[in-house]
Amino acid sequence: MKSVLADAKTAAIVSLIASSPIFDAGDAKDYYELGRIIGRGSYSIVRVAIEKTTRVKYAAKCIRRNNLSLDDVKALLVEVSVLKQMNHRNIIKLHQVFAEAEFFVLITEFVEGGELFDRIVEKTCYTEREARDVVKSLLEVTAYCHTNNVVHRDLKPENILLVNRDDHTSFKLADFGFAKRITVDSEGLVTACGTPGYVAPEVLMGKPYGAGVDIWSIGVITYILLCGYPPFHDDNRPRLFAQIKEGAFHFHEPYWDDISESAKDVIRQMLTKDPKHRPTADALLHHSWIAGGEVGSVQLDNALKELRQFNARRKLKATTIAVLSTVAFGVRSGSLGTSDSFRKRLASNGIDTNTNHVEKKVERSEEEEKKKAPTTEL
Repeated sequence: MKSVLADAKTAAIVSLIASSPIFDAGDAKDYYELGRIIGRGSYSIVRVAIEKTTRVKYAAKCIRRNNLSLDDVKALLVEVSVLKQMNHRNIIKLHQVFAEAEFFVLITEFVEGGELFDRIVEKTCYTEREARDVVKSLLEVTAYCHTNNVVHRDLKPENILLVNRDDHTSFKLADFGFAKRITVDSEGLVTACGTPGYVAPEVLMGKPYGAGVDIWSIGVITYILLCGYPPFHDDNRPRLFAQIKEGAFHFHEPYWDDISESAKDVIRQMLTKDPKHRPTADALLHHSWIAGGEVGSVQLDNALKELRQFNARRKLKATTIAVLSTVAFGVRSGSLGTSDSFRKRLASNGIDTNTNHVEKKVERSEEEEKKKAPTTEL
């Protein structure tokens, strides 16, 4: 029976690929020299790719086909179609896409600055103005997406990649795996997705939602940028979701003492529980904190200290997932989705086995949460 289902899945995926115009002919290795590994995910690795004719450096994201469900492949096709149509200085550019026998390979522009938070914590001087500049750029690229009827749905620090190590305001927005086309002034999305801690309350409540979910996520990122810790946090998933659904957060002393009231106001607006009263990205770009020139230049020592601790915990969790995934990456079809031993190893290290997918039913017990299979990180 399993063999029949596997054959049916393979046939359906082959049919999807054949009917899609997004794939380039041949294999990636026909056009690129694939080099060292520069990143890992639960189902993918990222390699340096040098184009043979031009010697231009790119990044090759290699996603093992056997580990993807039919829905995963459909989501990948959505991500690719969205990226192919996006043209903005702050969105990572997709160059080519290949459907090989074992892998889907996405060739994107190469950015070498690393994740935004990684660079900020290396700084010795960090001010509110620098945080504002990042938020402004993030709102600009989000406004562009929304104008083009695209909702990202998974805005988080890991998806903000710096072009180089010297400028932490020049970044590329990556990972459109959860992106969805929608008439932005509507609330027509219902799929529960996103990353815990950054997901909007209306998603957790199972309500139809729209572009406001991206604004909420930017609000969380802005909060972290200014104080170094998240507005909603609990290691217990149901309790975290309960906090977010309640929508209550605080500006604690002494961490917020030196932060301007204007900055606090823009956060309150972005983290408005009711999405109908949450401003758009365009509207926020006219807020005094974003558009004005007078922004605090006080050194945020407490924020930098807290951000280093927050980032260290975040990176430890990501590293643990990557290390455990390395073993599973080479295992054949379906193993990541069904392996109890893999899930138990994640759980034993305090890693949620569903870190890239939000559950509608937050009342689910912790034991039930641990039994869920990990979802694909596209």
